[in-house]
Amino acid sequence: MLAKLTAFNNRLMPGRSLDEQMDNTFMLAQQLGFDALVYDYTPVPIDLNGALITPSVLQLRNTPTDWHALWCSEGFYQIDPVQHLALRSVSPFVWSYEPKAETALQTIIDPCHAPVSSYLHEQQLTCGVSVPIHLPRGGFASLTGLRTGKASTVLKEAQHTLSDFSVISHALQEAAYPLFNKALRTYPHIHLTKRERECLKWAAEGLTAAEIATQLTRSLAVVTLHLASAMHKLGAKNRVQAVVRATHYRLLDD
Repeated sequence: MLAKLTAFNNRLMPGRSLDEQMDNTFMLAQQLGFDALVYDYTPVPIDLNGALITPSVLQLRNTPTDWHALWCSEGFYQIDPVQHLALRSVSPFVWSYEPKAETALQTIIDPCHAPVSSYLHEQQLTCGVSVPIHLPRGGFASLTGLRTGKASTVLKEAQHTLSDFSVISHALQEAAYPLFNKALRTYPHIHLTKRERECLKWAAEGLTAAEIATQLTRSLAVVTLHLASAMHKLGAKNRVQAVVRATHYRLLDD
């Protein structure tokens, strides 16, 4: 496996496309016995209500043709128990939707996950391995390998490949992340202007609107307008809440 990983890293030199990286990753995953592959990345994994945020990047290999639409447009990502488990985990794990299987998934699955569970049973993709990758500054990614076959056999074989699949996952993330542009690394649903961000940053330091105006050499009316605009975009009732929300969504990051 060491030789395979060396070759893998050589193929994933910086500057290669994400599609090519995924193709090479899938070839290695197939050698480990996996039939399909799912990679996702989001700069902010959950919203203020604790719901999963649809990923900025979702790369698929050999999954059913409707997978992307279901997970990104039909809300399956938000009710995918494997994603919920990955977000709260720091270690790779084996999972199965089979009721009698003894995996971590059985501890969290409930009726709200039924659409995802039913779909994967129909597609005979009920077992797999997932590797959560918690990134600097709050980003999150995961790589999931899915397998077909009898659950008891598949789970045993998947357990043996857990460490190798984990190394592959982190190698993929290391190679892929430099290719993500600023838009992919930024929460996409709220856009603050440069001046709105500046005003909120100073508000986060405890400055009043008048003090921010002095700091930026702008009129109080202009600063108040920028703060009000930022509050509106963030759905905040006051400046404190606006700062909290902007910080959560990493909108104040340099």
